[in-house]
Amino acid sequence: MADTPRSSSSSNSRLPGWLASARDFVMPLTARARRTLNDLQVRGRFSTLTRRIVAFNVLALALLAAGILYVNQFQAGLIDQRVQNLRAQGEIIAGALAEAATIELETQIIVPDGPIPQIDLTVAARQAPIDPQRAAAILRRLVLPTDARARLYNTNGVIVVDSQFIDTGRDVISYELPPPQDDEFTLVDWFNVLVSGLLRGSDVPPYEELPGDKGLSYKEVRGALRAEPTSMVRENDRGQLIVSIAVPVQRFKAVMGALLLSTEGGDIDALVRAERMAVLRVFGVLMVVSVLLAILLAGTIAAPIRRLAEAAERVRHQRHTRVEIPDFRDRRDEIGELSGTLRDMTRELYARIDATERFAADVAHELKNPLTSLRSAIETLSIAKDDKAREQLRAIIADDVTRLDRLITDISEASRIDAEMSRAEAVPIDLTEVLATFVRNYTQSRDGAETRGIRVTFDTSTPPTQPFVAEVIELRFGQVLANLVDNAVSFSPDGGTVVLAIKRNGDDIDITVEDSGPGIRPENLETIFKRFYTDRPEPDAFGKNSGLGLSISRQIMQALGGSLDAENATDETGKTTGARFIIRLPAK
Repeated sequence: MADTPRSSSSSNSRLPGWLASARDFVMPLTARARRTLNDLQVRGRFSTLTRRIVAFNVLALALLAAGILYVNQFQAGLIDQRVQNLRAQGEIIAGALAEAATIELETQIIVPDGPIPQIDLTVAARQAPIDPQRAAAILRRLVLPTDARARLYNTNGVIVVDSQFIDTGRDVISYELPPPQDDEFTLVDWFNVLVSGLLRGSDVPPYEELPGDKGLSYKEVRGALRAEPTSMVRENDRGQLIVSIAVPVQRFKAVMGALLLSTEGGDIDALVRAERMAVLRVFGVLMVVSVLLAILLAGTIAAPIRRLAEAAERVRHQRHTRVEIPDFRDRRDEIGELSGTLRDMTRELYARIDATERFAADVAHELKNPLTSLRSAIETLSIAKDDKAREQLRAIIADDVTRLDRLITDISEASRIDAEMSRAEAVPIDLTEVLATFVRNYTQSRDGAETRGIRVTFDTSTPPTQPFVAEVIELRFGQVLANLVDNAVSFSPDGGTVVLAIKRNGDDIDITVEDSGPGIRPENLETIFKRFYTDRPEPDAFGKNSGLGLSISRQIMQALGGSLDAENATDETGKTTGARFIIRLPAK
């Protein structure tokens, strides 16, 4: 006895059209998702916000998939159960029909002491026709109380009895038209048909009501006439499932016909629809919860970002007050990082503004002094009585002009440092070669040091164990060395020495510029790096130095990721032997 050839359980040879369209839509997005995968990661792992958003979406999809799988499994279980019930019911009814609804043929008379005739029961059973009235009576008793429809076919596939047209009267067969069906679909009907079509796919064959003499067109009837109970699942024009099973009507293993039992359209769909509505009610509750969670999630994202945007807008418009950026760094996610970055940026912006204001004030103050002296000398020159006084006034005017020129040059240089350092690119350089080349060129080009007998040397007594390589902008780094060496020469006595040296300091490289002058007062070790500060010997005090050299040098080193500091060099007794400037750069 063969199993039921269920079409709905066969494997799909191709994807349904709607699923193929969805696949074609989703596939182009996959490449973009791969490209942005690294952007969603922070420190080698998915960020907090990414995990949170993905979790909400995955949860919603999981709930949807669980509901679909549950409804599909529920529908498949209903179909299997209905097939089993129909088969059991059909076998009982077929047995009753075989015994009670067949017409007996000629009776064989056995003569005593005569020969016993040979009767082939199988052939006799096969030749016995089915009595429609008896069959109708049996079907009326056994089928009409149920929701199934029974059709009895003879061996030629011609219908004998159809329970749909059996009258409730006694042994009367009536052929009445089926009740008219309402073809108007409600919105709920259309929704259920759409959902059923999407979930069921396109491999369920359509149901067609055939004439009474076309029973062999039903696959299950053909199977039953071969003594093989066969079931099928079809779909009517309203999208409703109809489960049918045909069992053979047998007597003495002879097939006398086929009994086709089928469910009414919408029988299974009504149960599935009720279950689907229950699932939809659950989905409704989950949707409300999901919306509330989404609003909460949006609040944890949108509200802080809005506060940050409003604070940034206030920073842009309020020029006379300082705006505090909200602090969300305790969140430890992208918004926390954004808050910390904006706070640092705003703090740096205000620091730059303060520095610019102080620089402007310092420039105005430094320019005012030589201008005042210059104006006084010019006014006095017109009333001077003798040539000696006029000559002194002309010298003052020349010194003031020189001082102004030096101030303007250094101010322009200081104002360009930030812009140039941000555009230029630092490259790895062997600092040993840079120092050796600088000392050689400085000795050849600076006459002031040789005139005073000051030697500028590079200490190479300790050979390096590894190259001193750091990333610098060579032109600006050379400017720092020139400023420090010029400063050291100006403070060194005649016949003194300026020594440059280089050494390792952990992961850093230290370059020292040490003179043999009087050193630096301890309270001025940081003051000397302020703009326009100068504390020089009398010959160099007026008009020749702007007080910006050390400030510019520290500014350059900080832009290179290093530092510039000052200390006093001492001997074994603790006596100061000169000033020492230390350049520190990270080694590469």
